[in-house]
Amino acid sequence: MRLRIIFLEEFGKAFVPKRAIPNLRMFLLKAGITKVPYNFFGALFYLTAMVTGIVYVVYIYPFLQRYSQLVLLAASTMSWFMLQISLAFFFIMLVYFYVDLQIYLRTKKMEEMLPDFLQVVSSNLKGGLSFENALMGAIKPRFSILGNEMAEVSKKVMTGHDVGVALSELGEKYNSPMLRRSIDLMISELESGGKISDLIDNLVKNIKETKALKEEISASAISYIIFIAAIVIVISPLLFALSFHLLSIILNFVGKLAGTASANLPFSVSPVKVDPINFRYFSMAAIVITSFFSSLIVSIVEKGSIKSGLKYIPIFLIGSLVLYWVFMNVLGFVFSGVAV
Repeated sequence: MRLRIIFLEEFGKAFVPKRAIPNLRMFLLKAGITKVPYNFFGALFYLTAMVTGIVYVVYIYPFLQRYSQLVLLAASTMSWFMLQISLAFFFIMLVYFYVDLQIYLRTKKMEEMLPDFLQVVSSNLKGGLSFENALMGAIKPRFSILGNEMAEVSKKVMTGHDVGVALSELGEKYNSPMLRRSIDLMISELESGGKISDLIDNLVKNIKETKALKEEISASAISYIIFIAAIVIVISPLLFALSFHLLSIILNFVGKLAGTASANLPFSVSPVKVDPINFRYFSMAAIVITSFFSSLIVSIVEKGSIKSGLKYIPIFLIGSLVLYWVFMNVLGFVFSGVAV
């Protein structure tokens, strides 16, 4: 019998509370994950245990060796437990962020496909089909995510669910005001017995107008985006690099002045205890933090949401750090000939 990796699935099931499984399953379904990945959770446990063991052996145990055996045992147990819990929480938050981002991307993709899907539904209705059959006939491979969700709605309707209830469940599943309002209006029109094809045509028109308005607003904010990007990626690294070299020149000058005989001077000069290397580390940390939060601000200004503009984070971080390195070398060459 082939040997399995030791209890991956069992560990995964053990560390997922039973009460949380239905909510977890629903949360993963929104991201297109049909099964709870117990094997992944088990592997995550082994990973945190391995990292905890390495940190304990390299850093914690040598520090605790100086104490008595009782203190060593108690402190080792507590430090191991707290460290592994902290690592597990960190990795779980990373996984949650990834899944939440996938849900957001799926929702946006559904919103992009919604006008075309509703147009097909409207055409089917005008062709004489009932609303349920019009929905089923509009399910095409090109609608991908939205088509799959509408297929689930059609399956519920065929198994006896009311079409309004099935659509309402879809609207509540995703955090999309556009999808929810469209579904609520269609259900309302169905219950009132009105001509739903005209309503859908108006919905498609309004959705396209809203999309065009959002694109116009995004285009009008391009000047603010360029201004923020120029400051963060170019000007900030330039000023930090210039400050570093000016600090080095000033420290060199003050050091030489303090080392000369200054008995005839009416004042005394003492060496300045500032390490330029520490300033360089501070500059890099400040650039990273500024670039990160500036990319989030640009995302909000352009798209109205942080999740839509996560692509700007590596652009801002890498661009600002690369230019900082370039400015450091260029200014180092420029100031190398300055005599102090």
